[in-house]
Amino acid sequence: MSRIETLRLDVDGIWFGGDYNPEQWDTATRAEDIELMHRARVDTATVGVFAWSSIEPRPGEYRFAWLDEAMDRLHAAGVRVILATPTASPPPWFSRLHPEALPVTADGVRLLHGSRDTYNPAAPAYRAAAERITRVLAERYGHHPALALWHVHNEYGTVSHGPETDRAFRRWLRERYGDLDTVNSTWNTAFWSQGYGEWDDIHAPQRTQYLPNPSHLLDFRRFSADILLNCFRDQARILREITPSVPLTTNFILPTWNNYDGWAFAAEVDVVSIDHYPSDIGPRGEAQVAFGADLARSYAGGRPWLLMEQATSLTYDYAAGRFVPKEPGRMRRNTHQYLARGSFGSLFFQWRAPRVGAEFFHSAMVPHVGADSRGFREISALGAELAGLAELALAPHAGRVVDARIAIVWSADAWWASETRALPSDDTGFLAAVTAVHEALWRSGHAVDLISPDGDLARYDVVLVPSLIPVSDAQADRFARFARAGGHLVLWYLAGTTDEHLRVRTGSFAAAFAGLAGIRVEEHVPMHAGRTITLDDGSRGEAWSEVLQAVDAEVVAAYTADAHAVLSAGSPAITRRRVDDGVVHYISTRLDDASLRDHLGRILREAGVAPTAAVAGDGLEIVRRRAGTHTYLWILNHTDEERVVPTRGVDLLTAVEVDGEIAVAAGGLCIIREHRTESDIEPAADDGR
Repeated sequence: MSRIETLRLDVDGIWFGGDYNPEQWDTATRAEDIELMHRARVDTATVGVFAWSSIEPRPGEYRFAWLDEAMDRLHAAGVRVILATPTASPPPWFSRLHPEALPVTADGVRLLHGSRDTYNPAAPAYRAAAERITRVLAERYGHHPALALWHVHNEYGTVSHGPETDRAFRRWLRERYGDLDTVNSTWNTAFWSQGYGEWDDIHAPQRTQYLPNPSHLLDFRRFSADILLNCFRDQARILREITPSVPLTTNFILPTWNNYDGWAFAAEVDVVSIDHYPSDIGPRGEAQVAFGADLARSYAGGRPWLLMEQATSLTYDYAAGRFVPKEPGRMRRNTHQYLARGSFGSLFFQWRAPRVGAEFFHSAMVPHVGADSRGFREISALGAELAGLAELALAPHAGRVVDARIAIVWSADAWWASETRALPSDDTGFLAAVTAVHEALWRSGHAVDLISPDGDLARYDVVLVPSLIPVSDAQADRFARFARAGGHLVLWYLAGTTDEHLRVRTGSFAAAFAGLAGIRVEEHVPMHAGRTITLDDGSRGEAWSEVLQAVDAEVVAAYTADAHAVLSAGSPAITRRRVDDGVVHYISTRLDDASLRDHLGRILREAGVAPTAAVAGDGLEIVRRRAGTHTYLWILNHTDEERVVPTRGVDLLTAVEVDGEIAVAAGGLCIIREHRTESDIEPAADDGR
């Protein structure tokens, strides 16, 4: 039995609420908060996330009255509390007393207090202070009846340089490699006279004269991720010691923060939770929601997870420097996207918009203009709707909630490696490659998981490997076994070009997979921005191409005369090779959206993998989720036209029996409890992460 199965986690309905900051408000406002929470059907509040200075205004001097009152008042109102350790924002006095624990940039600049995250996670003083405040909170509130879940820290992701980090990095390297000779060999420090003769010669990589050593940089990213994980472990150890029956989580910020290894963190938490803020104000925003939710569920091993933060009324288009209002209905549909893909709650940042402060124009459940607003009316309507869907709640220790036969490989190492400055092109980003594949599958109506390159591939029919530059021998063997056992393995350019230390494999690019795929990649041919090429099947490519030889593979599509001069017309672009019971596909260019969908469709049809429903796709999102002894079909219409979907069951939102088909209005949704029982449902294997 897993730890989470022994814990008390009250999941008797869909959790609804958000971050609550009573320390920022007067008595009258706090009283109004409770009344408005009741109106909005709020049953969950996250408290204390950035409250360290309010709890401990001076070293060892604690002020608990406001937090005591908040815990008691929320409990009396029937609101469960997710209590946070406030360690993401040390108070000003800590920075004054421990300047060595302030963060240092890659330029060697020490940052001063004045924002959140002003700490160095490698600094012993910070680690000790974080442990102290965690213990104080656990001892005071660990048995409070309102406490439902510990929220450790907030959005881990801080990376620091400087002397404290240098010392910790050297210790990490000693533990990983044992001696300097191994470090020098692994990093090939003979290049550019970088050979290290003393441990003290090694520093966390800061800005240097020209190109830094890519293996050095990759190891520093791994070290930084391990330091953050150890910071989490420090606090988790204390919380589990004092409150062994209370589960704990920390909120992953998805998908744009890449300073930690999500798979490693997911293995440590009792409940996976995420903060998710899509940036696209158009239809692609819904694809971003689906990706974040699928990644969260995958981190949770296919089991339920928690949406800790989303925005109420705004989309943050940071690239354009704009906070854009969500159109009516979008918040509701987005919330149901998360629920359909496995979340057992819908929480928001934040409950009440602050009058001043760094995020004073961030969206909120209670906006600046108050309850008489479109935003609060939509929140209240959503709260009422979710309160009527208690049967959908499923505890996090339950089995897989969404069946997916397709997996995309997701790797922190691959992301970090793709940011290496010395690659042949700066247009080979890992996140962009993965999300493009995921969006193509989402637009085609398929259920998708994400999986670690070290994970168990056996449950899937198709595994997709975009831009996985570093691949170890063990990982390559795992992928080969998957294909030979009957799986369809889809490889993209650059995958397996280096080993796990970013050492280029010789004989062929993509050498970790070249033999398996029956190919040889002789040259990389990056393309200038805006340039496209045509393949002989009508597909279009961009950004990247390759001189590819089909040594023992079928050519599915070839380059034509509009390719680069080194690419002769008719040279292979996409190949296919049968290996034992499976098939290995290789794609040597970045296909445009339409071509990518076409080729993925071809591969999935060959693998016998169909969409969740035949009518799904192109803005009609259909997800089947388990809860209890039933399956539920979420149908979300993101288009501006009514769509008709064949189904049988009961529409939970209207209590109407559906016998054959249902019409879903433009921008609308429905949830169908299907007329199937557990005996009709293929068992969901609970195979962990």
